[in-house]
Amino acid sequence: MNTQSPPRFDPTRVPHLLGPFAPVSEEVDVEELEVIGRIPDGLDGMYLRNGPNPRFTPIGSYLYPVDGDGMVHGVRLTGGRARYRNRFVRTPAMAAEEKAGRALWGGLESMVTPDADQVGPLLAGTFKDLPDINVVRHAGRMLALAESACPYRIDAELATLGREDFDGALPAGITAHPKIDPVTGEMVVFCYALEPPYLTWSVIGRDGAVTRGPTPVDGADEPVMIHDMALTGRYVVLVLAPAFFDLRAAAAGGSFLAWRPERGTRVALVSRDGGPVRWAEGEAFWLWHTVNAYDDGGGADAAVVLDYVEWSRLTLGSGGGGSGDGAGEVTGGPARARIDPASGTMSRTLLDDCRVEFPRIDDRLLGRPHRHAAFATGTGRADLLPGEYDAVRWYDTATGASRVWPAGDLAVGEPVFAPEPGSGSEEHGYWLTFATDRTEGTSWFLVFAAEDPESGPVARARVPVRVPLGLHGCWLPSDGG
Repeated sequence: MNTQSPPRFDPTRVPHLLGPFAPVSEEVDVEELEVIGRIPDGLDGMYLRNGPNPRFTPIGSYLYPVDGDGMVHGVRLTGGRARYRNRFVRTPAMAAEEKAGRALWGGLESMVTPDADQVGPLLAGTFKDLPDINVVRHAGRMLALAESACPYRIDAELATLGREDFDGALPAGITAHPKIDPVTGEMVVFCYALEPPYLTWSVIGRDGAVTRGPTPVDGADEPVMIHDMALTGRYVVLVLAPAFFDLRAAAAGGSFLAWRPERGTRVALVSRDGGPVRWAEGEAFWLWHTVNAYDDGGGADAAVVLDYVEWSRLTLGSGGGGSGDGAGEVTGGPARARIDPASGTMSRTLLDDCRVEFPRIDDRLLGRPHRHAAFATGTGRADLLPGEYDAVRWYDTATGASRVWPAGDLAVGEPVFAPEPGSGSEEHGYWLTFATDRTEGTSWFLVFAAEDPESGPVARARVPVRVPLGLHGCWLPSDGG
């Protein structure tokens, strides 16, 4: 770790710190948003979304989407009205920086850390907590989640309550994409590390107690980055792409992730009942996010169907860091893999070649067959950065058809499904997202009807402050469902 002077770094030349990604520093409350159209009366709850938002001007380096302090944005809906607030996820490192009035930690690529004279002995030489990727609710806890570390607990007003290690049972933390089984109520999590055991999984019961502590995944014998997971009734599905951590290269000024396609991509089917891990292997591909997975049959050797967003290789930032520069254009799209646990093989089908990310389904169907999935997507504009999308796309997995709502000058985020109260159908509900106008910086909260989403939002709530493009979020109905 480097505790010396930060290397030369110009944040004004980092695309993901500019335009619709530019961070905001003010925490605000708006009691009532102007609404165009009508927010359905049945929507009673809170929409939350997390994302990287540096509290102070970054030093050393900045790499999207793995750097940046967490900021949670929330819209409270009730009686057709909307209220907005945003709050930083306040970690001890952020408190130290606020006391200093400037950034003290550099980005992950620079590995700049403060010394004891700056932050005291407990924080000196440590990496900064970055709970900036996702936000979930489980067993009454609202958690702001990091890439692979302890999450931070927040309250209903978005104030930070502190680091959450689940009563000491998960001291290394979890990754940012746990999966909550809608049948059992369990939250299944995983965590990767730079030292053995390199990959573990755990289970948190419906009541919030850890029922399975960190359990090593047999066969995971090198440190790799794994951003997301999937869940079926039988398995935890973990995709190990050949994105290997390389700290020696990072210490020498190179990338901390090395893309090694000759190693291929492996999929671990981890038996939820504690049985042996079953592996499948194939050609190299990368995924940031899964859509869903399910068991295609009831037998012990039944195949697993995995829907996800496939990329030909890993990229970070605006296309560099960890991507294997000069490796050619990155291609991808929505994909489906069929994994055979008996033979250890998988077949993959690219369902479309359109640019999509941030996939979501009706969370009540996680781990079971689903029909509809929504994505942020692009219309073909050449000036969009990774993580920037100008349309929303909905796929029907039964027919293969898709529907698109082009957003024009709006940059849209991840669409999240809010079920119609009293309905058990994924076709009756609403899709929710933030959008920011890239030409004038105004922001909106959008509500789409699931029955006819391509007709555009049935309600637009104007947010009088800019909401930077972020990452993941959730819908939290007031009834706790």
